[in-house]
Amino acid sequence: VQDVFMPERVTRVPLSSREISGVLNLRGRIVTVVDMRARLGLPRDEDGKTPMAVGVDLRGESYGLLIDQIGEVLRLPEDGKEDNPVNLDPRMAKLAGGVHRLDGQLMVVLDVDRVLELAPEMMAA
Repeated sequence: VQDVFMPERVTRVPLSSREISGVLNLRGRIVTVVDMRARLGLPRDEDGKTPMAVGVDLRGESYGLLIDQIGEVLRLPEDGKEDNPVNLDPRMAKLAGGVHRLDGQLMVVLDVDRVLELAPEMMAA
């Protein structure tokens, strides 16, 4: 995680998939904005709240992952990661890189490579 920010002035990219909300300029960097609800196959959030974004870099490109809310940004030890449970929702399982136990609960850890594994035709035509 590079940044946590409130996305402003997202410019829609013609012919891009519904998973790509658009692009924005974040401190001089062009950032592709990915709608995580769409990526996870979830319905749109109609509560009117302003979404937040988590900034990540992958292979020299910058992305903003649109999310509903954020708690803490944690550094988790690799040795505490467990495999995905068999009963994890398949939509989440295809993007998850494992789980961590925190205070008696499981926290699903998204694999950024999998989340951003978007087919070229989904990025833009």
